[in-house]
Amino acid sequence: MGQNTINVTDSNFESAVVKSSVPVLVDFWAPWCGPCVAIAPTLEQLAEEFKGKVTIAKMNVDENANTPSQFGVRSIPYLVIMKNGKVVDSAVGAVPKAKLVDMLTKAL
Repeated sequence: MGQNTINVTDSNFESAVVKSSVPVLVDFWAPWCGPCVAIAPTLEQLAEEFKGKVTIAKMNVDENANTPSQFGVRSIPYLVIMKNGKVVDSAVGAVPKAKLVDMLTKAL
């Protein structure tokens, strides 16, 4: 877990993500998932670059079952951008940083 990302769980997802005043990129991940680990430094960079404008949240799918199932998460990393409690964009896999920047910029 980086210093700029937040850890979300089934219990705080509503308050940390759904009710957030800024767009939130949620990274559904697991420690055993190679691409999830590979994309983590990119998410840290984005959290720094978009500080104050976007929140980057990470949810470990092994420790939280309810939220991933609500989002139909089948493959990880699964990245969802939420704004005003609604999904505005999503991507599966270790997508390039440029694509994530584009997705976040659109959500602002």
